[in-house]
Amino acid sequence: MTPSTTPLGWIACASLAASVLSAACASSGAVPRPFPTPDGRTTTTPATPAAEPGLAPLGGQPTLIGTALSLRGIAYKNGGSDPSGFDCSGFTQYVFAQHGIALPRDVHNQFEIGEKIKLKDVRLGDLVFFHTIATGASHVGIVVDEDEFVHAPSTAGVVRVEHLSSAYWSKRFIAARRVAPQELADARAASRGSRAAD
Repeated sequence: MTPSTTPLGWIACASLAASVLSAACASSGAVPRPFPTPDGRTTTTPATPAAEPGLAPLGGQPTLIGTALSLRGIAYKNGGSDPSGFDCSGFTQYVFAQHGIALPRDVHNQFEIGEKIKLKDVRLGDLVFFHTIATGASHVGIVVDEDEFVHAPSTAGVVRVEHLSSAYWSKRFIAARRVAPQELADARAASRGSRAAD
């Protein structure tokens, strides 16, 4: 009996096929064009984040970038929004929530908040948006370095870091958004105030 005919082999093949066939960002229901696979790797084991400059914990707590990078290797899951599996907007929402910042759940709504930033002006922690399945924002990630972002793409099936300047992503870049925690806090307070007045 060869490994590919063992029950475990069938389960792995079926799981991979299901994730590829159902791959899409949150609530879009569409299948994105295939994302590039860096170095041909398809590891599903969480990677240990390297000690990178500017990612040291503050007061014992990880930075937003540190949190995002600590999730590398977690499997893609359509509709996923926790460490058991992420889609792109579920990943960004989860990371920001760990730092007290509430993002909307889907890509289109995340694209509506914060300040619009040009690619040349991106900073660590900015959200970057791409069109992968149609015009308009359909994929999102978080900037972790001058030319790198971390995201939950579907092809390789794991959260990973890629280059903004790569041929694939640079052609599909729409804009970045900078989310200010105070802006979101003000919006939540206003929302609570209007509910209390009802």
